[in-house]
Amino acid sequence: MALTLQYPVPTVDAVGLTERAASFTKRSIKNEAKATGLRLAVSMMDLTTLEGADTKGKVTHLSRKARQPMAARFACPPCAAVCVYPNQVAHAVAELAGSGIPVASVATGFPSGQYPLALRLADVRAAVGEGAAEIDMVINRGTFLEGDETRVSDEIAAVKEACGEAHLKVIFETGELQTYDSVRRVSQIAIEAGADFIKTSTGKITPAATLPVTLVLLETVRDHFLATGKRIGVKPAGGIRTAKEALQYLVMVKETVGDAWLTPDLFRFGASSLLSDVELQIAKLVDGGYQSPDYFSKA
Repeated sequence: MALTLQYPVPTVDAVGLTERAASFTKRSIKNEAKATGLRLAVSMMDLTTLEGADTKGKVTHLSRKARQPMAARFACPPCAAVCVYPNQVAHAVAELAGSGIPVASVATGFPSGQYPLALRLADVRAAVGEGAAEIDMVINRGTFLEGDETRVSDEIAAVKEACGEAHLKVIFETGELQTYDSVRRVSQIAIEAGADFIKTSTGKITPAATLPVTLVLLETVRDHFLATGKRIGVKPAGGIRTAKEALQYLVMVKETVGDAWLTPDLFRFGASSLLSDVELQIAKLVDGGYQSPDYFSKA
């Protein structure tokens, strides 16, 4: 069932969108601005481990990496959050105690979103009960693709209620939604249903985050802010692996929604593998030459 939204959702000009997204890859960024941008990117990273082989030891390592990604002389800030499955939340909370770094947890039958709603809500409540300050939910893409927008909206609203005080990030898995128009529409549905962040992907399928699809999300939150005065966050996740790419995303954020979004409160990267390359680039700017990746612990 189609949903009546607060205001009309515009059709996406796919050609114009891809051309504009490509333009962000052509900016020239000087060293001082590059250093600032790279450190900002680190402060926006959700360090994530979402594997069947996750252990407490792995979560401990990730949490310590989030606290201090690099040696103090590199002046690198801590990361934005640590994201784990619900059964690892309590351990992550204990490891991050006193750091100010929140624990995020995936929920709602991640990554498929195909579980019965009662189980998905129980998943959320369990994670919040263990101390998760942020919940990354995944929508049921099948329901959306069947055209039942009302159910999608109702389920997001129910998850938001189950979150209590925890912030809600809504994952679309944009690689499965087929068109930019679908991404634009589901973004608005999620925002109106209570999302604090909208997020591209689980990182489990390809394609995941891309500049064009993230631009759709940014334009959606921009238009929502202009219409309501409320700011919603954006999180591209999956497939962002290099410092160069991270800087391109930050340029896109600045030129699309403005400086107000250049903060971990409103923009995040979901890409733990990204940190390694950013570390190398920061070290080069500080020391004047590339170091071996072996000199830095992996996230």
